[in-house]
Amino acid sequence: MSDWSHQILAGDLRALARAATAVENRRPEAEVLLQELFPHTGKSKIIGITGSPGAGKSTLVDRFIHQLRGENKTVGVLTVDPTSPYTGGAILGDRIRMLSHHADEAVFIRSMATRGCLGGLAASTTDMAVLLDAAGKDVVLVETVGVGQDEVEIARLADATIVVLVPGMGDDVQAIKAGIMEIADVFVINKSDQPGAEQLEREIKAMQSLSTRKDGWVPPIVRTVASDGQGIADSLSAVRSFLERDSGKDRAVENWSMRLREMLRERLLERFTDLNFQAAAEEILARRSDPYTIVREWVERNAN
Repeated sequence: MSDWSHQILAGDLRALARAATAVENRRPEAEVLLQELFPHTGKSKIIGITGSPGAGKSTLVDRFIHQLRGENKTVGVLTVDPTSPYTGGAILGDRIRMLSHHADEAVFIRSMATRGCLGGLAASTTDMAVLLDAAGKDVVLVETVGVGQDEVEIARLADATIVVLVPGMGDDVQAIKAGIMEIADVFVINKSDQPGAEQLEREIKAMQSLSTRKDGWVPPIVRTVASDGQGIADSLSAVRSFLERDSGKDRAVENWSMRLREMLRERLLERFTDLNFQAAAEEILARRSDPYTIVREWVERNAN
C-alpha cells in the first residue's frame, strides 16, 4: 500500500484533500489509490439530499452537520454545484457555504462541479464517497445540484435519500408526480412554517396511497424549519429508521449493480476517444447513414 493511502487512513487532511482533487480531475493515480483504499470502506452511511432549487438543501445540510457533530460523528459533505462556464469548476464553493465548520477537522466539505453530468450528480461523486468512507467518515452527506426532476441518480449512490420540498412553490404538485418522488426514503417539508405545509403533506400522502414500494417502506414525512433548527433531529431519526431495516443489503447490491453499469459505460466512452459524434450526427441527419450502422462500425473498429 502506498504512503498516500496510509496517510488518508491515518486521518491526514492534506492527503485527503489532494486525493479529492485527483479523483475529481479523473487522474490515473486516483484509480490506483481508490483500489488500495476500497477494502477499508463499507462503514460510512451515505445520505443523499435532493430537491428543487430554493428548497433549503444547503441549510438543512449545515444543520445536519451540527446535529451529527453533537453526536460525536465525523462527517464528509459533497455538494454538487453547477459548472462555471469560465473555469469549469463549481460556481458555488466550500468557502461560501457552511463556514461555521471550516475549522472542524472532523468535517470535510467538498464542492464539485457537474461538468455536464446529468442526474444532479458529478461523474466522480461515487468515487469521492468511496474516498470519504475510507477516510473514516461516519456519515457522508451528498447534496445534489438542485435541477429538479432529473435528480434520480442520487438513489444509486445513497444508502438513504431525503427529498426536500417547500410549500407554496408552483411546482409542488408536478414534483410529486415526477420520478424524483419515487426515490425518497424520507420526505422533508422544509420552511414548514409557511402557508401550504399541510396541503403539501396531504398531497404527498395521497400519492403514497396510490402505490406501494417493493420493500414495503412508507417514507415518513418530516416538517422542518432548517433556518431555526426545527425538525433536524427528527429528520435524522427517520433516516436511521430506514437504515436499520433488513433490506439494506438488497439495496446495496442493487445500487452497486447500477454503479457498475455506469462505470462500464464511462470507461467505454473513454476508450472510444477517436469518435466524432458531431460528424456522425450530420451523416444521420442527412440520411447518408443510420445510427445502427454507425454504432456497429464503432464497436467493431474498437473491439480489439
